[in-house]
Amino acid sequence: MDMPHAEAGRQGKRERNRINNRNAILLAARECFRELGYEKTTIRDIVRRTGLAAGTFYNYFSSKRDIFAALLTDFLNQLNHNISELRNSARSGQDFIRSTYLALFQATAADPLVYELAYRNDQAIRELFGSDILGLAMLSLEEDVRDAVERGILPPIDQEYLCAAFFGVAYEMSLRLARRAHLQPETAEREPHRAADFAAALFLGGLQRLQTLS
Repeated sequence: MDMPHAEAGRQGKRERNRINNRNAILLAARECFRELGYEKTTIRDIVRRTGLAAGTFYNYFSSKRDIFAALLTDFLNQLNHNISELRNSARSGQDFIRSTYLALFQATAADPLVYELAYRNDQAIRELFGSDILGLAMLSLEEDVRDAVERGILPPIDQEYLCAAFFGVAYEMSLRLARRAHLQPETAEREPHRAADFAAALFLGGLQRLQTLS
């Protein structure tokens, strides 16, 4: 093997090791948080579960809070991407509302630990990101609502109140869904659909009434 190929191979191996080590740390942290709770979990607990050296851990994270931020960032990045794509492809108000809630509820049911951690550490969220958990998860909602109104998918009502209502319902329902999915894992697949249907019906009925009042 010539030198450029040998060097590329070494770099590729280092990158794979870096990714594998980071994933191992995050997985161990999730397990520790689930079993011990976020507050009681220590860096030593996490390192012990990975099988890595303590020095290796600090190559990736400097604190438990850094791990918390990484878990939440991964969760929110994927969620924001999925939600925005679904809203932009909606062809009706029902599709817009239901798809938004379904994406959030499915992500929450599939990963209730991250959502519970965020809820229990709301101050940490604000310090890390300058916003609350739903503000991050629904980052592009206001822009998408304006676009939906312009396309005639949503009625021209008070958009600030509408977004606030979206946030409030999503926040409270997601917390309850996360607990249900945690306590009854067998419901994690069907419960998001039930919750999304509930939220969509609630909003669609309210939008009709608001149009009458307007």
